[in-house]
Amino acid sequence: MNLSSFALIITGVLLNAAAQLLLKAGTRVLGVIGFDGRSPVELALAVGTQPHILGGLTCYVFSVAIWIAALSRVDVMIAY
Repeated sequence: MNLSSFALIITGVLLNAAAQLLLKAGTRVLGVIGFDGRSPVELALAVGTQPHILGGLTCYVFSVAIWIAALSRVDVMIAY
């Protein structure tokens, strides 16, 4: 494994961790998410417009793209 492959793997892992932290921050802002009388549309809008949630999902998208690039260079066993 060369340095660029290693850099891709580390970047993907860090983006994945950042995504999880952002999602958690978003749920702290939203509070407990449940089906407590709000319509599914209201719930989707509350979750979908929360900046931390959007940032987390964006990090996941980039993480997946980087992970695919890394897997095109090294075996999955090596990447993990």
